[in-house]
Amino acid sequence: MESLTMESLSELDTYMPLLQKLIWAVIIFVLGWTLSKWAQRLTLRAFRMRSLDELLGRFLSTLAQYTVLLAAFIAALGAVGVQTTSLVAVMASAGLAVGLALQGSLSHFASGVMLLIFRPFTLGDVVELAGFTGKVDDIGIFATTLVTFDNKKVILPNAKVVGDSICNITAIGTRRGAIDVGVAYGADIGKVSEILKGAADSVACVLDDPEAKAVFQGFGDSALNFTVFSWCGNDDYLQMLVETRTAIYDRLNAAGIDIPFNQIVVHQTA
Repeated sequence: MESLTMESLSELDTYMPLLQKLIWAVIIFVLGWTLSKWAQRLTLRAFRMRSLDELLGRFLSTLAQYTVLLAAFIAALGAVGVQTTSLVAVMASAGLAVGLALQGSLSHFASGVMLLIFRPFTLGDVVELAGFTGKVDDIGIFATTLVTFDNKKVILPNAKVVGDSICNITAIGTRRGAIDVGVAYGADIGKVSEILKGAADSVACVLDDPEAKAVFQGFGDSALNFTVFSWCGNDDYLQMLVETRTAIYDRLNAAGIDIPFNQIVVHQTA
């Protein structure tokens, strides 16, 4: 009986270090799990406090959670006695392979993160991106969606958006319209300029500051060319153009100033 007890104690002494390592591994993993939850909450809270994109915040908070959890898992294996150096090397190689296979998608993802953080445009802005003009309908992690003025849906990869120039037409809150007008030769330039400016000023949605201007641009083939510049709010842009063109036509017509057709003068010699 005594020998059996001694043998049991001997076996217990043999397995005790392993048992202690397992306990430490469990403790490390549990702590890592708790820390990963904290990392997720803190990251998401930081994004919400700064009023950044919710989708990006959720993605990065989940990424932070699993990063901490992976570190805890590797630390727990190390506590048991597993050589983690080779494991980390294998995981790094696998990550590199996946990164090379998905480098295009990762480029779009990185560009999407930049768009969501720096916000050169937001939902509803009218922008020019990669040769397309339209209203921003969605800003995703991998692509940005525009709706053009003729109601076409354009999906642009984020890497293409970031890699090209970005023109935000409505970011400032006001837009300038430019309307070209040609009047017949022989018209009084000063009078025409006054009529054109008065026509622009008569439109209700045209802003007083900056004030509207009528600029004599030069001599065309068939007309004296003017351009009327006027400003309005973003939402009034199309209405302003229509009403200003109508006012210009009515006032020139009332003043007896012709808007000529294109003409070609042919001289015939005997």
